[in-house]
Amino acid sequence: MLTTLLLYLVLGAIAGIVAGLFGIGGGLLIVPVLIFSFAAQGMSPDVLTHAAVATSLATIVVTSLSSVRAHHKRGAVRWELFKPLSLGILVGAFLGVKVAGLMPGSVLQMVFGVFALCVAVQMAFALKPNAGEEEPSSAVLMSGGGLIGGLSAIFGIGGGTLTVPFLSWKRVQMQQAVATSAACGLPIALVGALTNIWEGWGHTETADWSLGYIYLPAFCGIVITSSLFAKFGVKLAHSLPAPVLKRIFALFLLCVGCYLIGKNLV
Repeated sequence: MLTTLLLYLVLGAIAGIVAGLFGIGGGLLIVPVLIFSFAAQGMSPDVLTHAAVATSLATIVVTSLSSVRAHHKRGAVRWELFKPLSLGILVGAFLGVKVAGLMPGSVLQMVFGVFALCVAVQMAFALKPNAGEEEPSSAVLMSGGGLIGGLSAIFGIGGGTLTVPFLSWKRVQMQQAVATSAACGLPIALVGALTNIWEGWGHTETADWSLGYIYLPAFCGIVITSSLFAKFGVKLAHSLPAPVLKRIFALFLLCVGCYLIGKNLV
């Protein structure tokens, strides 16, 4: 158990640095690494991918709190946009976990692999949507929030990869889009984590020390170190060439995506 906890302390540190460096949630790193580590631990293939997604969402509940506070102090969160977004997110995140629960582990890995490939292309070529002509209505925000919440719950991410481009497309200033996206990460993660606890409760294949689908040793180790090392990642971001770093991480996601798709097609 001590060795396992140390492994996840290291993973949390790396995830924190990545989040600080690239301005994205650590879920894009945490989920694939948890898939590999859970498999190495001998966790059942039937539940290990669901456990990786659930555990990632649970860590985001904790790490997003400090991020939201920091952005709120700067007055950057557009709370009037957050409210309708969060209504859609609550429904979408709940349904996303339900949809993921219907997928076999192999299919869920392939879906994550496709998503990783899409993000890799976006990061490698710095693709961004063109701004629209006007800010979004409440109906558009709720619809967008539902889609973002659903996809984020399936992939085990905080939603920043989806929310920031969506808000930028709707003519929200980038700083405000990032801050509002950080606020949206909390309801995504909270609903996703709670629904995963419910969905995995009593499942016969979950590992010891699990709360539903959430694997507690991984959750504790990642939470302890990720927030601390995120600050270090932010400092590195100001001293290292960001475009090169993003392409390196894009290459990592490309490899992850190809591996998860390839191994489950065979």
